[in-house]
Amino acid sequence: MADPLKNDIKYLPGVGPRRAELLNKELGIYTFGDLLYYFPFRHVDRSTIHRIADVNGEMPFIQLRGRFVSITMVGEGARRRLQALFSDGSGTIEVVWFNRVKSIADSLKTGTEYLLFGKPTVFKNHYNIVHPELDVYNASQPQAMGLQGVYNLTEKLHSHSFTSRTIQKLVSTLLEQTFIANIPDTLPASLLAKRRLMPLSEALVAMHQPASVRALQQAQLRMKYEELFFLELNILRYIKRSGDKAPGFTFHRVGAYFNDFYFNVLQFPLTGAQKRVIKEMRRDMGSGHQMNRLLQGDVGSGKTVVAFMVMLLALDNDYQAAIMAPTEILATQHYETISAMATPLGVKVALLTGSTRKRERERIHAQLLGGELQILIGTHALIEDVVKFHNLGLAVIDEQHRFGVAQRARLWQKNVIPPHVLVMTATPIPRTLAMTVYGDLDVSIIDELPPGRKPVNTIMRYEKDRDAMYRFVGQQLRQGRQAYIVYPLIEENEKLDLLALEQGYEQVCATFPHYRVAYVHGRMKPAEKDHQMQLFASGQAQILVATTVIEVGVNVPNASVMVIENAERFGLSQLHQLRGRVGRGADQSYCVLMTKYELGRDTRHRLEVMTQTSDGFVVAEEDMKLRGPGDLEGTQQSGIAFNLRVANLAKDGQIVQMARDDAEEILKADPQLSTPSGKALDARIHQLYDKQADWSQIS
Repeated sequence: MADPLKNDIKYLPGVGPRRAELLNKELGIYTFGDLLYYFPFRHVDRSTIHRIADVNGEMPFIQLRGRFVSITMVGEGARRRLQALFSDGSGTIEVVWFNRVKSIADSLKTGTEYLLFGKPTVFKNHYNIVHPELDVYNASQPQAMGLQGVYNLTEKLHSHSFTSRTIQKLVSTLLEQTFIANIPDTLPASLLAKRRLMPLSEALVAMHQPASVRALQQAQLRMKYEELFFLELNILRYIKRSGDKAPGFTFHRVGAYFNDFYFNVLQFPLTGAQKRVIKEMRRDMGSGHQMNRLLQGDVGSGKTVVAFMVMLLALDNDYQAAIMAPTEILATQHYETISAMATPLGVKVALLTGSTRKRERERIHAQLLGGELQILIGTHALIEDVVKFHNLGLAVIDEQHRFGVAQRARLWQKNVIPPHVLVMTATPIPRTLAMTVYGDLDVSIIDELPPGRKPVNTIMRYEKDRDAMYRFVGQQLRQGRQAYIVYPLIEENEKLDLLALEQGYEQVCATFPHYRVAYVHGRMKPAEKDHQMQLFASGQAQILVATTVIEVGVNVPNASVMVIENAERFGLSQLHQLRGRVGRGADQSYCVLMTKYELGRDTRHRLEVMTQTSDGFVVAEEDMKLRGPGDLEGTQQSGIAFNLRVANLAKDGQIVQMARDDAEEILKADPQLSTPSGKALDARIHQLYDKQADWSQIS
């Protein structure tokens, strides 16, 4: 019997071919099932009708019942808008439309009673509502009230007259289909009973049209548990399957390169954490199995030195090593740092990026294949088919979340037996996320900073404090220090943001006329960008005005001040990465978060977290609580994708643990999922994950 959930969405009444094409392209909704699982991102309570006289700034949304007393078209052309005055007898409120103004004006009637729903905002000391939802009031149709779902839409859908109400109506049509009540459950009856979970068919209806807040909570619990249960079951099953690690090169020797560097070249003592993780990697690479290890370390913790010493182990055993970075700036930084450490040892190092000239590229290719070149550092250029190694034994991938898994996988093909793999990140992974994603990976953590490093003093300042901030920067410059001033460059407002950056540059130049100011953003040509960066790195320029292009890969120990403009527009992880550009020398460093005074609660909390801690793991935990795990680690890790619709790994830790315990219990009793109920679970796993490429052998 055909599965009705697989019916093409165009056959749902109210959709048709044109709407179906938009739903396909914009929301990935191709079937009835896709729409059924396209859940609202929030619900609004339309069970209460407010009085206009009672409207205040604490109300996120309001529902009013009344009539339009005036409807006026204002302006011309693209600036035209529709303004109306809405009254309920207790007062009036202005209502405004900027889109589809003619068709809306034609549909409104001054004598008709409406239900109006929207968000009140203050404009020129008066409340107004922009683009509200409108229904002709009908006392005999109470279904227009209660909890209603609000759905995410794209700009293109909005431009084609789609609203959240449009999706609501399509979902209502779908839920009226008779097969909805008979959707088979995906969880065993034993788990439903054990965890007192709502049946799937009921939960799907309640996710869209809950009868009460309690019903919505029960539905959300059911759907969160299901998502996390199958995620954990898939991970745990993979871990059991891959108990025997893949064969790898055996690095028997700790030889001349490693010892010469450690005893004669290294100019500072390694921290206990650095020594510990090097021992962990030595053990991996001497085991005869492939190393597959993640190295976490906060900015400035000394990951590069650790990676270099592990590469020396490869060289001591007659293998080559490579390090791949996501940007030319970071690759060049690694090249300069590693070359300085490698030169006294006589180790041959080269840099390969998209900017490498043809003649130099050909020379690198020849030396690499011949074995003369021992360490190759570069960007995506390393994974081109033309790049062939003589004997690659170790691949290091920095800021690994910036690469797609498919890109990283191509490094594996550079030798007959895949090389040992070390992936590094300066973005700490929260513990809940690490437990779920990296259950099958060995994880090393550098959890202490080198001696002498002082935590960066982070402070939040408002526009009224700008003069004082500039005076403070001036004091640091007079002491011979350098300063970063960073502006956001957000794609949606690229022209406006670039203008703000340029105006900021002019203001900084005018404020500090006796100092040289360099200027960098990602839209510049690489040669000009490198020139400006070099001016700052060499100390010829004392101030660098930049976008987040300097988030990683810039190491200027003399820089002691980081000013972040419009700090409210950055995420916690990004703020922490930017802050990591200072505090790299022995002097006390400072990070100033410039922000507007009016901030939302979450935004203010985010900035306060930055002022209260410099611990990257604490920052990461808070970041995930505020915005959810999102796509913190790029494409997929170890074959697992994070396509969570309802669950949040940061906020649902209890459900994660509950789902993991149940998955472990099931696999303990049925390791191969070969019983009838096990086969049903196995089929559901394939249904959920078979669309994804199988990266289960790639870190």
